[in-house]
Amino acid sequence: MRRELVERELTSEGPRRSGGPKGKRRTVTVNQAESPLAWLHAHGHLSERLFDAGERLRADYERAQLAPNVTMRWDPVRIKGTGDRGLTPGERQIAARARFDGALAEAGTGLADVLWRVVCAGETLQAAERALEWPARSGKLVLRLALDRVAEFYRIA
Repeated sequence: MRRELVERELTSEGPRRSGGPKGKRRTVTVNQAESPLAWLHAHGHLSERLFDAGERLRADYERAQLAPNVTMRWDPVRIKGTGDRGLTPGERQIAARARFDGALAEAGTGLADVLWRVVCAGETLQAAERALEWPARSGKLVLRLALDRVAEFYRIA
C-alpha cells in the first residue's frame, strides 16, 4: 500500500489543514493514500469479510473502467498473453461491469448510494453522510449492511 503521510492539527470539529487559534495544539499523522474502506478495516470497524467484499467491488469498478478518465489511454499495450481465461480486454471489461452492476443491485437501492461513494469514489463516511443528507454516524451501519449483501453476491465466506 502506498503511504503519503501528512500532519494534521486536531480541533473540536476534526482535523484542520492549516492555521487556527493559538494555544494547546494536538496533531495527528494521516495517510492520505489510504482508502476510507481500508481505514475502517484497519480501525476495527469492518470485518475481513466485509473489507474483502468492498475490495472486490472496487476492483470490478476499476476493471470496468467506470471512473471518469481522459480521452487518451496510456495503458501499456499487451501483445501476447492469455490472462483472464482467454478473454479479450473488451470482454473482461464487460464481465467486470456485469459483476459490478449485479453487486450494486444485490446491495439494494437505498444502500448502493453510500456503498458507491465510500468504496468506489473514495469519499469518507462523513462526506457521504453530508452528501446524502443523513444523520451523523448513520453511514457506518448502512455501509456494513451493503457490504454484507455484496459479500453474499461475491460468495465470500
